[in-house]
Amino acid sequence: MKLAPGCYECLRRLIHQAAELATDDVSLRQRAISQAMKTLDDEFSCGQLSLGIAAKIHRIVREVTHNPDPYRRMKKREMALARELYAELSFRAKRSNPCRDELRGCLQLAAAANALDFFKDPGSIRDDIRGPLRFALDGSEQLEAKLKGASTVLYLADNAGELYFDLPLVKLMKRLAQVTYVVKPSPVQNDLTLNDVKMSGLQSEFGRVTSTGVASPGVVFSLASARFKREFESADLVFAKGMGHYEALSGLSSEGRFFYCLRAKCQPVADSLGVPMNSYVAILR
Repeated sequence: MKLAPGCYECLRRLIHQAAELATDDVSLRQRAISQAMKTLDDEFSCGQLSLGIAAKIHRIVREVTHNPDPYRRMKKREMALARELYAELSFRAKRSNPCRDELRGCLQLAAAANALDFFKDPGSIRDDIRGPLRFALDGSEQLEAKLKGASTVLYLADNAGELYFDLPLVKLMKRLAQVTYVVKPSPVQNDLTLNDVKMSGLQSEFGRVTSTGVASPGVVFSLASARFKREFESADLVFAKGMGHYEALSGLSSEGRFFYCLRAKCQPVADSLGVPMNSYVAILR
């Protein structure tokens, strides 16, 4: 998915947010903003991917401020909030519908966590995740059919707090296929990393966990590891969480093996999917 005009303002906000989180030193912060804005202005064009520019922005901020993980405190808060909300939602789901349509229930839980957004305050995130979830595009039946014929599944994780909500779906998938849970090798934004999974104490429950090999939002395939590329090409099903993975994958030939699970939080993504903004989407393409 290529850049839309509205992506500029989103990337500009990202620069300021990352710099403010990275350091309290005003001069370092301003230097990081200035260098990142130059990159944004130099590279912003309709032929570019927003993910590639975002990856460069984050690298500049980390290098200039000497902070390898500007979002560390934010991720810690996000994971604590997600853990609390998951306990509440999973208990409610078991009481209301303990057996019927297990796959759709797990898919709804996984999708609900995509409301986690580092641009939003915790109060509105709580409201979003606690509210009823209805898919504007619901491909749960296609997912079930695809899983029955799959031997290998690559599950591309998104934000750090989402791992709690991902786990029931990963466990269900593991009954049918070999599942690899894919995260980032090192910090970028509030994305889930190998260390986050380890520190959560859930690594053994996920089973096989690997990384994209590149610290970028979504996946910048030109920078991803050879190992990840091989596994990506050979997987029978690629389950892609979040807008970043939709932006990265939607321009590729999918042959009906990409399943997107996300909340359309921005207008360009919503328009691309043909749904109202903030809709939840679960589709096979």
